[in-house]
Amino acid sequence: MSKKPDTPITPTKLKRRSPVPSDIIIAQEAELKPIAEIAEELGLLPDEFDLYGKYIAKVSPKVLERLADVPDGKYVDVTAITPTPLGEGKTTTTVGLSQALGAHLGKRVITAIRQPSQGPTFGIKGGAAGGGYSQVIPMEEFNLHLTGDIHAITAANNLIAAAIETRMYHETYQSDEALFDRLCPPDEDGQRAFGIGMLGRLENLGIDKTDPNELTKDEKHRFARLNVNRDTLTWRRATDTNDRLLREITVGQSPTEKDFNLKTSFYISVASELMAVLALSTSLDDMRARIGRIVLALDLDGNPITVEDVGVAGAATVLMKDTIKPTLMQTLEGTPVFVHAGPFANIAHGNSSIMADMIGLKLADFVITESGFGSDMGMEKFFDIKCRSQPVRH
Repeated sequence: MSKKPDTPITPTKLKRRSPVPSDIIIAQEAELKPIAEIAEELGLLPDEFDLYGKYIAKVSPKVLERLADVPDGKYVDVTAITPTPLGEGKTTTTVGLSQALGAHLGKRVITAIRQPSQGPTFGIKGGAAGGGYSQVIPMEEFNLHLTGDIHAITAANNLIAAAIETRMYHETYQSDEALFDRLCPPDEDGQRAFGIGMLGRLENLGIDKTDPNELTKDEKHRFARLNVNRDTLTWRRATDTNDRLLREITVGQSPTEKDFNLKTSFYISVASELMAVLALSTSLDDMRARIGRIVLALDLDGNPITVEDVGVAGAATVLMKDTIKPTLMQTLEGTPVFVHAGPFANIAHGNSSIMADMIGLKLADFVITESGFGSDMGMEKFFDIKCRSQPVRH
């Protein structure tokens, strides 16, 4: 296939009222098109998207293989000055521009925006679906669980936190031999084997042996002990709710933890590095590699300790495997929307995903995206980080 699909996108009629009602009333009164209809209009094949109910779907990255020879559309980024605490402006403008191009000028257009965190949703901001007659619908699903991407990131983030802290606990009380037995326990015949999650650790150490029994005493020591410098541990637990009492906590208070306690904290899930990784990943394999390279702490010699070293990069990727698929929704006027990823601009790059844009540029003539926060932050990172991380466009 060397040209874009030419199926016309049929807009829906707005039900305008005067005076203009609240955003939620406008959203609930809207006429929604079945998402399968929107997918068909975009030119997606039935096996290239998965339905999440009648009005939401996830789009498979494999569509990029079929459309590899199709020229990319135009790429438009919407930005603004630094917003007020209410955060109004960019999404409304982004959705309104898309509706103008798609529903009124007949252009093939896709809106690409981030998934909102439940922190701002339940705080003063109250959601991120746009406003007035420029909204993404269904509004409630958009602002809440959607397809579970943020929940998956939360689970993967906390798995990593549990894994490295448990490793630190065991290294505090056990010998090298005991640690090695935990990592590579002998079977009933006395044979040992490396788990697939340990191969990255071996590679990082420069050990090319495949049989645990062949490791020297020094190699066993280096393999079994991460020797985490507690003062350098930066990885925290995550929750997608504003909960100020979790900003500083101490874990390990149970008597079974033998006085091993650790001062730590929670951050909001969209501040996890895993969210930034998702937004920059160009494939599932790329996401797996990026997760493995995340640095969690330094060892006592100042060397970085990664998720790969801890042995849970594959497990975290499995928890996030469906997050690589952009979520397909619609505007009030029936134009398609990709909702994917949600990194904040003050702690990450603050843009929706490369994957959503890559797919959108193959399906549409215009991809309208937005940069988080302001032009001095999200837009700068759009150009300096996001665009530079994308495959070369043609």
